[in-house]
Amino acid sequence: MPIVTSTEMFKKAYAGGYAIGAFNVNNMEIVQGITEAAKEVESPLILQVSAGARKYAKHVYLMKLIEAAVEDTGLPICVHLDHGADFDICKSCVDGGFSSVMIDGSSRSFEENIAVTRRVVEYAHDHGVVVEGELGRLEGVEDDVKVSAADSSYTDPAQVEEFVQRTGVDSLAIAIGTSHGAYKFKPGQKPQLRFDILEEVSRRLPGFPIVLHGSSSVLPEYVETVNRFGGSMPDAVGIPEDMLRQAAKMAVCKINIDSDLRLGFTAAVRQHLAENPSHFDPRQYLTPARDNIREIVKRKIVKVLGSDHKI
Repeated sequence: MPIVTSTEMFKKAYAGGYAIGAFNVNNMEIVQGITEAAKEVESPLILQVSAGARKYAKHVYLMKLIEAAVEDTGLPICVHLDHGADFDICKSCVDGGFSSVMIDGSSRSFEENIAVTRRVVEYAHDHGVVVEGELGRLEGVEDDVKVSAADSSYTDPAQVEEFVQRTGVDSLAIAIGTSHGAYKFKPGQKPQLRFDILEEVSRRLPGFPIVLHGSSSVLPEYVETVNRFGGSMPDAVGIPEDMLRQAAKMAVCKINIDSDLRLGFTAAVRQHLAENPSHFDPRQYLTPARDNIREIVKRKIVKVLGSDHKI
Protein backbone atom coordinates (compact mmCIF):
# COMPACT_ATOMS: atom_id res chain seq x y z
CA MET A 1 0.00 0.00 0.00
CA PRO A 2 1.40 3.46 -0.89
CA ILE A 3 1.53 6.47 1.42
CA VAL A 4 -1.97 8.01 1.50
CA THR A 5 -3.58 11.33 2.33
CA SER A 6 -5.83 11.76 5.34
CA THR A 7 -8.96 12.49 3.29
CA GLU A 8 -10.63 9.09 3.48
CA MET A 9 -9.34 8.53 7.03
CA PHE A 10 -11.07 11.70 8.20
CA LYS A 11 -14.35 10.96 6.40
CA LYS A 12 -14.59 7.60 8.13
CA ALA A 13 -13.46 9.00 11.48
CA TYR A 14 -16.02 11.81 11.44
CA ALA A 15 -18.83 9.43 10.56
CA GLY A 16 -17.65 6.81 13.06
CA GLY A 17 -17.06 9.09 16.04
CA TYR A 18 -13.36 8.40 16.45
CA ALA A 19 -10.07 10.14 15.67
CA ILE A 20 -6.83 9.24 13.93
CA GLY A 21 -3.63 9.43 15.95
CA ALA A 22 -0.91 11.71 14.60
CA PHE A 23 2.30 10.55 16.25
CA ASN A 24 5.58 12.45 15.89
CA VAL A 25 8.59 10.49 14.64
CA ASN A 26 12.31 11.20 15.02
CA ASN A 27 14.15 7.89 14.55
CA MET A 28 13.82 4.24 13.55
CA GLU A 29 12.74 2.88 16.94
CA ILE A 30 9.92 5.39 17.26
CA VAL A 31 8.68 4.63 13.74
CA GLN A 32 8.81 0.90 14.46
CA GLY A 33 7.06 1.15 17.83
CA ILE A 34 4.21 3.27 16.45
CA THR A 35 3.60 1.21 13.33
CA GLU A 36 3.88 -2.14 15.14
CA ALA A 37 1.22 -0.97 17.59
CA ALA A 38 -1.10 0.25 14.83
CA LYS A 39 -0.64 -3.01 12.94
CA GLU A 40 -1.50 -5.06 16.03
CA VAL A 41 -4.78 -3.21 16.66
CA GLU A 42 -5.57 -2.58 12.97
CA SER A 43 -5.62 1.21 13.04
CA PRO A 44 -5.02 3.76 10.28
CA LEU A 45 -2.18 6.08 11.13
CA ILE A 46 -0.62 9.50 10.64
CA LEU A 47 3.13 9.81 11.13
CA GLN A 48 4.06 13.44 11.50
CA VAL A 49 7.39 15.15 11.24
CA SER A 50 8.30 18.49 12.79
CA ALA A 51 10.86 20.93 11.49
CA GLY A 52 13.08 19.87 14.39
CA ALA A 53 12.83 16.21 13.39
CA ARG A 54 13.81 17.07 9.81
CA LYS A 55 16.89 18.91 11.10
CA TYR A 56 17.80 16.03 13.41
CA ALA A 57 17.25 13.01 11.18
CA LYS A 58 17.15 14.58 7.69
CA HIS A 59 14.14 14.43 5.41
CA VAL A 60 15.43 11.60 3.23
CA TYR A 61 16.15 9.28 6.18
CA LEU A 62 12.72 9.81 7.71
CA MET A 63 10.97 9.21 4.39
CA LYS A 64 12.88 5.97 3.81
CA LEU A 65 12.01 4.78 7.33
CA ILE A 66 8.32 5.53 6.74
CA GLU A 67 8.40 3.86 3.34
CA ALA A 68 9.90 0.79 5.00
CA ALA A 69 7.13 0.84 7.61
CA VAL A 70 4.47 0.96 4.89
CA GLU A 71 6.07 -2.01 3.15
CA ASP A 72 6.52 -3.93 6.40
CA THR A 73 3.03 -3.40 7.85
CA GLY A 74 0.78 -2.79 4.85
CA LEU A 75 -0.93 -0.04 6.87
CA PRO A 76 -2.55 3.04 5.34
CA ILE A 77 -0.11 5.70 6.55
CA CYS A 78 -0.34 9.44 5.99
CA VAL A 79 2.91 11.43 6.25
CA HIS A 80 2.30 14.89 7.68
CA LEU A 81 4.40 18.01 8.28
CA ASP A 82 3.71 19.29 11.79
CA HIS A 83 3.72 23.09 12.26
CA GLY A 84 5.13 24.26 8.97
CA ALA A 85 6.21 27.83 9.66
CA ASP A 86 6.11 29.18 6.11
CA PHE A 87 5.45 28.39 2.46
CA ASP A 88 9.00 27.22 1.75
CA ILE A 89 9.08 24.39 4.31
CA CYS A 90 5.62 23.26 3.21
CA LYS A 91 6.72 23.26 -0.43
CA SER A 92 9.86 21.29 0.44
CA CYS A 93 7.78 18.61 2.16
CA VAL A 94 5.25 18.45 -0.67
CA ASP A 95 8.10 18.06 -3.17
CA GLY A 96 9.75 15.50 -0.87
CA GLY A 97 6.85 13.06 -0.79
CA PHE A 98 4.72 14.09 2.19
CA SER A 99 1.00 13.49 1.65
CA SER A 100 -0.13 16.18 4.11
CA VAL A 101 1.29 19.47 5.40
CA MET A 102 0.32 21.92 8.10
CA ILE A 103 0.86 25.60 7.58
CA ASP A 104 0.81 27.30 10.97
CA GLY A 105 -0.08 30.93 10.39
CA SER A 106 -1.66 31.31 13.82
CA SER A 107 0.95 33.86 14.97
CA ARG A 108 -0.01 36.18 12.11
CA SER A 109 -2.97 38.47 11.67
CA PHE A 110 -6.18 36.89 10.39
CA GLU A 111 -5.64 38.26 6.87
CA GLU A 112 -1.97 37.25 6.80
CA ASN A 113 -2.89 33.76 8.03
CA ILE A 114 -5.41 33.44 5.22
CA ALA A 115 -2.92 34.62 2.62
CA VAL A 116 -0.08 32.24 3.53
CA THR A 117 -2.47 29.33 4.07
CA ARG A 118 -4.14 29.89 0.70
CA ARG A 119 -0.74 29.95 -1.03
CA VAL A 120 0.21 26.62 0.54
CA VAL A 121 -3.17 25.10 -0.31
CA GLU A 122 -2.89 26.07 -3.97
CA TYR A 123 0.55 24.51 -4.31
CA ALA A 124 -0.23 21.41 -2.27
CA HIS A 125 -3.53 20.66 -4.00
CA ASP A 126 -1.83 20.95 -7.38
CA HIS A 127 0.41 18.08 -6.19
CA GLY A 128 -2.29 15.91 -4.61
CA VAL A 129 -1.37 16.86 -1.04
CA VAL A 130 -3.83 17.93 1.68
CA VAL A 131 -3.38 20.89 4.01
CA GLU A 132 -4.12 21.59 7.67
CA GLY A 133 -4.48 25.19 8.83
CA GLU A 134 -4.71 26.67 12.32
CA LEU A 135 -6.83 29.31 14.06
CA GLY A 136 -6.11 30.18 17.69
CA ARG A 137 -2.81 29.71 19.53
CA LEU A 138 -1.88 26.97 21.99
CA GLU A 139 0.29 27.83 24.94
CA GLY A 140 3.44 25.75 25.50
CA VAL A 141 6.82 24.73 24.12
CA GLU A 142 7.55 21.88 21.74
CA ASP A 143 10.43 21.87 19.23
CA ASP A 144 10.30 25.23 17.43
CA VAL A 145 6.82 26.10 18.71
CA LYS A 146 7.00 28.49 21.67
CA VAL A 147 3.88 30.35 22.81
CA SER A 148 3.56 32.12 26.15
CA ALA A 149 0.35 32.20 28.18
CA ALA A 150 0.00 35.89 27.33
CA ASP A 151 0.19 35.17 23.59
CA SER A 152 -2.13 32.15 23.59
CA SER A 153 -5.77 32.46 22.56
CA TYR A 154 -8.83 30.29 22.05
CA THR A 155 -10.17 29.86 18.54
CA ASP A 156 -12.95 32.31 17.68
CA PRO A 157 -15.77 30.24 16.14
CA ALA A 158 -17.01 33.33 14.29
CA GLN A 159 -13.88 33.21 12.10
CA VAL A 160 -13.82 29.56 11.08
CA GLU A 161 -16.25 29.64 8.16
CA GLU A 162 -14.53 32.54 6.45
CA PHE A 163 -11.10 31.03 7.06
CA VAL A 164 -12.00 27.63 5.58
CA GLN A 165 -13.85 29.12 2.62
CA ARG A 166 -11.12 31.58 1.69
CA THR A 167 -8.18 29.22 2.18
CA GLY A 168 -9.57 25.89 0.96
CA VAL A 169 -7.89 23.95 3.79
CA ASP A 170 -8.78 20.30 4.26
CA SER A 171 -8.70 20.31 8.09
CA LEU A 172 -8.45 22.91 10.83
CA ALA A 173 -6.48 22.89 14.09
CA ILE A 174 -8.26 24.81 16.84
CA ALA A 175 -7.35 25.94 20.37
CA ILE A 176 -9.81 24.79 23.04
CA GLY A 177 -7.51 24.34 26.05
CA THR A 178 -4.85 21.82 25.07
CA SER A 179 -1.19 22.81 25.38
CA HIS A 180 2.11 21.92 23.74
CA GLY A 181 4.77 20.07 25.72
CA ALA A 182 4.79 18.11 28.96
CA TYR A 183 4.22 20.96 31.41
CA LYS A 184 0.62 21.78 30.62
CA PHE A 185 -0.94 22.47 34.00
CA LYS A 186 0.31 22.84 37.56
CA PRO A 187 -0.59 20.27 40.25
CA GLY A 188 -4.07 21.02 41.56
CA GLN A 189 -5.02 22.92 38.42
CA LYS A 190 -7.92 21.18 36.71
CA PRO A 191 -7.61 20.89 32.92
CA GLN A 192 -10.77 21.75 31.07
CA LEU A 193 -11.34 21.64 27.35
CA ARG A 194 -13.72 24.19 25.88
CA PHE A 195 -16.23 21.80 24.39
CA ASP A 196 -18.58 24.75 23.86
CA ILE A 197 -16.10 26.16 21.32
CA LEU A 198 -15.75 22.76 19.66
CA GLU A 199 -19.52 22.40 19.42
CA GLU A 200 -19.91 25.85 17.90
CA VAL A 201 -17.09 25.22 15.40
CA SER A 202 -18.65 21.92 14.34
CA ARG A 203 -22.06 23.62 14.00
CA ARG A 204 -20.56 26.21 11.68
CA LEU A 205 -18.48 23.62 9.78
CA PRO A 206 -20.68 20.50 9.61
CA GLY A 207 -18.75 17.40 8.59
CA PHE A 208 -15.44 19.25 8.53
CA PRO A 209 -12.44 17.55 10.22
CA ILE A 210 -11.07 19.33 13.29
CA VAL A 211 -7.58 18.79 14.75
CA LEU A 212 -6.30 18.96 18.34
CA HIS A 213 -2.63 19.72 18.99
CA GLY A 214 -0.90 19.40 22.36
CA SER A 215 -2.92 16.36 23.37
CA SER A 216 -0.48 14.26 25.38
CA SER A 217 -1.70 13.24 28.83
CA VAL A 218 1.73 13.28 30.55
CA LEU A 219 1.34 9.69 31.74
CA PRO A 220 2.42 9.74 35.42
CA GLU A 221 4.02 6.29 35.41
CA TYR A 222 6.65 7.49 32.93
CA VAL A 223 7.27 10.77 34.76
CA GLU A 224 7.82 8.73 37.94
CA THR A 225 10.25 6.40 36.17
CA VAL A 226 12.24 9.28 34.68
CA ASN A 227 12.54 10.89 38.11
CA ARG A 228 13.36 7.62 39.90
CA PHE A 229 16.37 7.07 37.67
CA GLY A 230 18.01 10.46 37.86
CA GLY A 231 15.49 12.89 36.45
CA SER A 232 14.10 16.09 37.91
CA MET A 233 10.84 16.58 36.06
CA PRO A 234 8.37 18.69 38.05
CA ASP A 235 4.88 17.39 38.65
CA ALA A 236 2.67 18.09 35.67
CA VAL A 237 -0.89 17.42 34.66
CA GLY A 238 -1.74 16.60 31.05
CA ILE A 239 -5.03 16.41 29.16
CA PRO A 240 -7.25 13.71 30.73
CA GLU A 241 -7.75 10.85 28.33
CA ASP A 242 -11.52 10.82 28.84
CA MET A 243 -11.72 14.43 27.62
CA LEU A 244 -9.77 13.54 24.50
CA ARG A 245 -12.05 10.56 23.88
CA GLN A 246 -15.06 12.88 24.14
CA ALA A 247 -13.49 15.23 21.60
CA ALA A 248 -12.84 12.27 19.28
CA LYS A 249 -16.54 11.39 19.43
CA MET A 250 -17.37 14.89 18.24
CA ALA A 251 -15.81 16.72 15.27
CA VAL A 252 -12.15 16.03 16.12
CA CYS A 253 -10.70 13.65 13.53
CA LYS A 254 -6.98 14.05 14.28
CA ILE A 255 -5.29 14.12 17.69
CA ASN A 256 -1.57 14.91 17.93
CA ILE A 257 0.57 12.98 20.43
CA ASP A 258 4.27 13.59 20.98
CA SER A 259 5.25 14.32 24.60
CA ASP A 260 3.89 11.01 25.89
CA LEU A 261 6.10 9.19 23.38
CA ARG A 262 9.18 11.17 24.44
CA LEU A 263 8.47 10.45 28.11
CA GLY A 264 7.99 6.72 27.55
CA PHE A 265 11.11 6.46 25.40
CA THR A 266 13.28 8.36 27.88
CA ALA A 267 11.91 6.44 30.87
CA ALA A 268 12.89 3.11 29.31
CA VAL A 269 16.41 4.24 28.41
CA ARG A 270 17.07 5.71 31.86
CA GLN A 271 15.74 2.68 33.67
CA HIS A 272 17.71 0.22 31.54
CA LEU A 273 21.02 2.05 31.92
CA ALA A 274 20.51 2.56 35.66
CA GLU A 275 19.81 -1.14 36.15
CA ASN A 276 22.48 -2.27 33.67
CA PRO A 277 25.34 0.22 33.98
CA SER A 278 27.78 -2.00 32.09
CA HIS A 279 25.65 -2.05 28.92
CA PHE A 280 26.90 0.07 26.04
CA ASP A 281 25.21 -1.60 23.06
CA PRO A 282 22.45 0.79 21.86
CA ARG A 283 20.29 -2.19 20.92
CA GLN A 284 20.12 -3.19 24.57
CA TYR A 285 18.56 0.07 25.79
CA LEU A 286 16.69 1.07 22.63
CA THR A 287 14.73 -2.19 22.59
CA PRO A 288 12.79 -1.40 25.81
CA ALA A 289 12.36 2.17 24.58
CA ARG A 290 10.74 0.87 21.40
CA ASP A 291 8.58 -1.46 23.50
CA ASN A 292 7.32 1.50 25.54
CA ILE A 293 6.43 3.39 22.36
CA ARG A 294 4.43 0.40 21.15
CA GLU A 295 2.49 0.07 24.41
CA ILE A 296 1.74 3.81 24.63
CA VAL A 297 0.46 3.94 21.06
CA LYS A 298 -1.77 0.89 21.58
CA ARG A 299 -3.19 2.49 24.70
CA LYS A 300 -3.90 5.74 22.86
CA ILE A 301 -5.50 4.03 19.87
CA VAL A 302 -7.83 1.89 21.96
CA LYS A 303 -8.57 4.13 24.97
CA VAL A 304 -8.41 7.63 23.52
CA LEU A 305 -8.78 7.59 19.74
CA GLY A 306 -11.14 4.68 19.21
CA SER A 307 -9.51 3.94 15.84
CA ASP A 308 -8.72 0.28 16.50
CA HIS A 309 -10.11 -2.19 13.95
CA LYS A 310 -10.98 0.66 11.58
CA ILE A 311 -8.84 -0.38 8.57
